[in-house]
Amino acid sequence: MSERKPYRSDVSDEQWALIEPVITAWKAAHPSVSGHQGKYAMREIVNAIFYQGRTGVQWEYLPHDLPPIGAVYYYFGKWRDDGTSQKIHDLLRWHVREQKRRSADPSLVVLDTQSVRAAAGVPADTTGRDAAKKTPGRKRGLAVDVFGLVIAVIVLAASTHDNVAGTALLDKVAATTSGTVTKALVDQGFKKTVVDHGAGLGIDVEIVQRNPADQGFVPQEKRWVVEQTNGTLMLHRRLVRDYEHLPASSESRVHWAMTAVMSRRLTRTPASSGRWT
Repeated sequence: MSERKPYRSDVSDEQWALIEPVITAWKAAHPSVSGHQGKYAMREIVNAIFYQGRTGVQWEYLPHDLPPIGAVYYYFGKWRDDGTSQKIHDLLRWHVREQKRRSADPSLVVLDTQSVRAAAGVPADTTGRDAAKKTPGRKRGLAVDVFGLVIAVIVLAASTHDNVAGTALLDKVAATTSGTVTKALVDQGFKKTVVDHGAGLGIDVEIVQRNPADQGFVPQEKRWVVEQTNGTLMLHRRLVRDYEHLPASSESRVHWAMTAVMSRRLTRTPASSGRWT
């Protein structure tokens, strides 16, 4: 890595030791036709992705001492499309769970959706208006385990009903965990369609009812972890709005954000905000 003043979002040596084996294996499987190893260090590419995710800067505003836009976007897109970014994320999630003396995949997940505004320039055919929350943009659906770790993420137009998001999330959960999940908790925004779809996958979907006496936001037991994860993701400014042209890029941003969070937790690397810990 070239000498430069480090950014607070840079991976530490310990974090890079967790991520580097996957990147090295990817490079070995994708050799250049000319045999050239590439001009830019892979660690710097990851640093640039972390920097953009944490600060939210536009591609054109990436600092000049990081690799150029073309190189960073090339690898971001490649790793998004072939599943490498998710593979890194999932390996770290398994590591965190095993550190907590849990099996690699959970038996229970919590589902939730969050509508976020889309930035100018995001294709209109991938966005919509959430009628309930009065939010134009996209809907981000998460399935998390009891520690708030992301098991599955899906990004749809905000006008999409929670039932559609819920069934798609359940499909991803079943595929990602190879059938270990037997229970899912959801809020009242999800309906019987999701319950029936879960039953077909062998997942008991429970709609957690809100106490009518509660005023304002009241955390619900077990379900609160997904709200905590949404809050953690909001510390990554690239996720405060949806800036991505492709919903798949939005999903990849969630994976990279959680990769940053989990790699810090695993290595006990100090974060740029005390709220991360």
